[in-house]
Amino acid sequence: MRRIPGCVVGCLAISPVLFAVSPATAGQLTLAISNGQSVRSVGAFQRWDQDGNPRKKVNQKAKIEVPEWDYSATRGERGQWVFKTLPPGKYDVAIMAGDHVRIEGFDYPPVLEFDPFLPSDATVAEEETRDWIFNDIKKSQHYENKVVPLYAGGDKENKVVRVLVMLIRDKITSYEADLPGAATIRHEVWQYSFNYGGWQKERRTRVIDRSILPRGDLKKWTWLWDPKLGGIVMKDSPVRIEYTLPTASSETKLQGLYPY
Repeated sequence: MRRIPGCVVGCLAISPVLFAVSPATAGQLTLAISNGQSVRSVGAFQRWDQDGNPRKKVNQKAKIEVPEWDYSATRGERGQWVFKTLPPGKYDVAIMAGDHVRIEGFDYPPVLEFDPFLPSDATVAEEETRDWIFNDIKKSQHYENKVVPLYAGGDKENKVVRVLVMLIRDKITSYEADLPGAATIRHEVWQYSFNYGGWQKERRTRVIDRSILPRGDLKKWTWLWDPKLGGIVMKDSPVRIEYTLPTASSETKLQGLYPY
């Protein structure tokens, strides 16, 4: 804990207002970013209610460069970004850096009714299961011509695996009349359940976001997902997260969209 000089303590006895604003308060989330000189803004999404249902409808034409987050952080000293008063709940943090970089947190909300949340750092214990599910996704047919599984988390007790999936359509779309060269990108959480001796994909999914933009612009973007920034629980105590902005030389490569 940081020590308070004696002269300041004396002043606090005279001016209790100073004491009220100096320490971190309940509902305060601090993201301390190392290597974050290029960070332009930081925000937080409160995507799901306590039952795992979306708190608001997904904007079908959202812009990558303007995240529609629920709360914005204020830049502080030494790379700190501070959310001063977040209501109790669960949050995903997003970072905008440079010209075309977006790094975002996530967790695994329930897909079917009465299912539990899975934490963002959940994994699939059986590598064979993970590989089978990822291959099933990659070979499936969709309107999008690029369907990429990014992360997977399993619940062994309930025999389910949830997958964060990126879906891109960068071929000709139905939006060409209004936006020539239009492309779409969206992210969803899919669920595979173990039924009758095999893994089956549930028809229902959870849509996280959807954006439309010129395909030339899409190919410039780096849009990555990091479990460390997702499922942050805020209660009655302040929370501080130490985070290092990834670089090209980072040991662990984040999953998501890279320029192509």
